[in-house]
Amino acid sequence: MSNFNDPKWWRQAVVYQIYIRSFADGDGQGLGDMAGITARLPHLAELGVDAIWLTPFYTSPQHDHGYDVADYLDVDPRFGTLDDFDTMLGAAHDLGIRVIVDIVPNHSSDEHVWFQAALEAAPGSAERARYLFRDGRGTDGELPPNNWQSIFGGPAWTRVPDGQWYLHLFDRTQPDFDWRNPEVGDMFEDVLRFWLDRGVDGFRIDVAHGLFKEATLRDQVITEVPEHSADSAMVERQQADEPMWDQPEVHDVYRRWHKILESYPGDRMAVAEAWTSTAASMARFIRPDELQQTFNFNWLLAPWSAESFAEVITDTLSHVAIVGATPTWVLSNHDVVRHATRYGGGPVGVARARAATMAMLALPGSAYLYQGEELGLEQVEVPQEFWQDPSALTTGVEGRDGCRVPIPWSGQVPPFGFGPGSGQPWLPQPPHWDELTVEAQAADPSSTLSFYRRALAVRREAALRAGDEVTIISSDDDVLVFSRGDLVCHVNCGSTPVTVPAGEVLLCSGDIPGAPDTATWLR
Repeated sequence: MSNFNDPKWWRQAVVYQIYIRSFADGDGQGLGDMAGITARLPHLAELGVDAIWLTPFYTSPQHDHGYDVADYLDVDPRFGTLDDFDTMLGAAHDLGIRVIVDIVPNHSSDEHVWFQAALEAAPGSAERARYLFRDGRGTDGELPPNNWQSIFGGPAWTRVPDGQWYLHLFDRTQPDFDWRNPEVGDMFEDVLRFWLDRGVDGFRIDVAHGLFKEATLRDQVITEVPEHSADSAMVERQQADEPMWDQPEVHDVYRRWHKILESYPGDRMAVAEAWTSTAASMARFIRPDELQQTFNFNWLLAPWSAESFAEVITDTLSHVAIVGATPTWVLSNHDVVRHATRYGGGPVGVARARAATMAMLALPGSAYLYQGEELGLEQVEVPQEFWQDPSALTTGVEGRDGCRVPIPWSGQVPPFGFGPGSGQPWLPQPPHWDELTVEAQAADPSSTLSFYRRALAVRREAALRAGDEVTIISSDDDVLVFSRGDLVCHVNCGSTPVTVPAGEVLLCSGDIPGAPDTATWLR
């Protein structure tokens, strides 16, 4: 775990994401909360993580599970109080675990006092200037101001009774701020200082690439991408016209935030959730006078393939080196299908997930783990009557609930020790998770939990002292081999066994080094 005297601790940290609603329930109400986190911190200390990242816990109507913030300076009563937060923070620090909190600067809740004031004020008022209100198009302004679509489906504009429209790139209850208004930047500086003064170690910045939109709010040019093109997700991003994302003015915000973080002791940091189209645009967020980290989503998007992994490693390391930064690596989070399922599901998917995790942990930089992946959890098919993700409710297509199901701690039946008593959590847990609880896996040396504990321990001993130079030795025949100092990582993404290089085997993700869907560390 972290040494609190180490400078630049975040450069090599293992950070564990806590989706607060689904981690641990301290009061039996069916939702995870601050007391639950505090009680389960020993699990994370034994796992060997350096820091935790908490998803939003601020006062919120919870239309988007906390990413619709009504008050940035308080804890939602569903999750506890500011005193409960302080207790959790102190307990984490006592265990050598740093705490990163989520900040949501692109939009607020429609219940935020600013937006309520904007609705009561007239068009053209100072209150409306904090958000993106515009007149509509058409004869009587009955059409949205442009053709932008919400990430959650449908137009990105909602009309208010006086005829104007406001922009929301996400749910209609999440109006976008106008970051060209200096009041917005000043308010968020106060928010940062409030939590830094309480002792948090850093921030994860939600939609970090979205704060500024092109000033004209012009229509988006829609380009058709061939349906069956290779790596279609990345091709779409690289070819898309995106006047609502990744505008150059956003970097001035993060230069300002850099100065704030630098003014506090303890090497505070920030990591951007920036879904940029290329590694080069990702690297712009981590120039020396901007943010410390940005998520490397190209790693998450890569298919199970030695060649794809090698391309992402090479591309990422070359671009972060240009700006003198270190990369991050992440395989799952609360917005995507869990990687054990993406890699095929079942025993094969879990085996591949363990191998990909070993490849990630062998690389220089920091690794972000999503709660439950240390248990080998897969995506859950949540029955439609239990859906709560606003994107699913808008589109009618199953959304992100399946990766957000509360994790199992103990026992044979739901709620698997998630909270006191027998009350069921906010999303139903599958009954077959009885073999995947922390309690069951802790007693099994072959379990995924035991594997994660060994992997993090070996990483601290072997990988961190191996330096930052990575050499791709081979990615032929669907076998990836790379070295980092005297550490060699061998990943067999193919279907037949192969011979691993000579050397001392430090760790293997499966039973036999070189077996299909298996990674091996050697020295």
